[in-house]
Amino acid sequence: MIDVGLFVGNMEKMVTFYRDVLNFETGWDGGLFATFKKDTDQLFMFDRKHFAESIGETYVPPSGINLTMEMYMRFATNEVDQEYERLSALNVRIIEELSTKPWGQRNFFIADPEGNIIEIGD
Repeated sequence: MIDVGLFVGNMEKMVTFYRDVLNFETGWDGGLFATFKKDTDQLFMFDRKHFAESIGETYVPPSGINLTMEMYMRFATNEVDQEYERLSALNVRIIEELSTKPWGQRNFFIADPEGNIIEIGD
């Protein structure tokens, strides 16, 4: 994966989700900025309001599923079924149920606490 940066509204909630639910290793959690790593994937988080103000923009809070960005993140695993069961047991919001696509890929989609869509697949 290419390194990804997310703008977030509730840093504490998002850090907790990516660290404790998706099992990302926290590299830095400085309140307005956080970094994570899982395998070769890196994720950066920026406090949305602080970032907007730092570049002279007016902060306008987004809402709804995937209205915070026009893309989604994908994390690969060889244990798709186990990860689906684990995240389901944690009551993570499942956007698309686990399935095998006609081209053979097995995956599912979830939403993080701020509605960013994440694909988890093989």
